[in-house]
Amino acid sequence: MVRLNRIYTRTGDDGTTGLTGGERRRKDDLRIEAVGAVDEANAVLGLARLHAAGDIDAALARVQNDLFDLGADLSTPGGAEPQPFEALRVVEAQVERLEREIDAFNAALAPLRSFVLPGGSPAAAALHVARTVCRRAERVAVALAAREPGQVSPVALRYLNRLSDLLFVLARAANDNGALDVLWRPGANR
Repeated sequence: MVRLNRIYTRTGDDGTTGLTGGERRRKDDLRIEAVGAVDEANAVLGLARLHAAGDIDAALARVQNDLFDLGADLSTPGGAEPQPFEALRVVEAQVERLEREIDAFNAALAPLRSFVLPGGSPAAAALHVARTVCRRAERVAVALAAREPGQVSPVALRYLNRLSDLLFVLARAANDNGALDVLWRPGANR
């Protein structure tokens, strides 16, 4: 378990921050950007949970915990050098759980007839914001994987991809199982 006695350490005053193994990186390093984007997604989910209830809230609570796992995963480059600790990694079972939840929530939804505009209920709107923040985190993680080949877990990337899908489905579920979805009408305002 993590134990924090002091919140400020002054070690980041020089514009760097530490990775899990102790390596220091600049705060604008792409790996730190990826970790920060995941943290931002987690914070937005916290706001979305203020509007969520029941099964949706329970799913979001699980995801929030997973996102800390994901942040730890991204904070630990995956190289050939042995570490003095076992790195916390997102595992395939976490991705599979997201897929099961997507399927379960999606089963109750009316089929889509058009693209869905972000909005509807407060919960759905918040979940759409979370979905877009999650997509940004995924883009940053993909860029990191391209810049540091073999140093980013493919399971972590799959997790982020499935998470944005789950958030889309949860937004529809929060919109009275799609009844309150705001649909895109192509060219409606010409």
